Amino acid sequence: MSRTAVVAGFLAGGVLGAAAGFALGIFVYPYIFLADIVAMDKVEAVGERMVLARGTFLHANPSDPIHYGKGRVTVYAGLLHLEPDFEVGPGPKFHVYLVPEKNVVPSTRVAETMFVDLGRLKAFKGSQNYAVPAGVDVARYGSVVIWCEQFGVLISPAPLTHSQ
Repeated sequence: MSRTAVVAGFLAGGVLGAAAGFALGIFVYPYIFLADIVAMDKVEAVGERMVLARGTFLHANPSDPIHYGKGRVTVYAGLLHLEPDFEVGPGPKFHVYLVPEKNVVPSTRVAETMFVDLGRLKAFKGSQNYAVPAGVDVARYGSVVIWCEQFGVLISPAPLTHSQ
């Protein structure tokens, strides 16, 4: 075996090992460092806010154990509230979207819809509040979606039932 072949094999092994380590780190990091973060936002002055819609997060793809969601969401006038039972599997750069479609599935092209980005997910579990921008007509949106912007992946949709 020539010295060139040994060096090439060593370099190839180093590159493949670094790539595998980086990929593993992307999936393991949230479980190790972020899984204990629990939000505790409360809805202030609930009596003064009108409930516009409610929904429950679904496990969009049951064969995928990593991307899941559960719990309830309530949309008030000017505010979206993830309830205390909210939980999603951890990952990078999750955002909360209002999406026009009622039935969002993994094949739905969420990024191509006229969604409203309410901001980055604050925690993987617990109560969280997100301001709904003025002028957004919640009645025009059929779902709240947790979306991974980094990989363009649906994490969990919550079809909304609008109040009459």
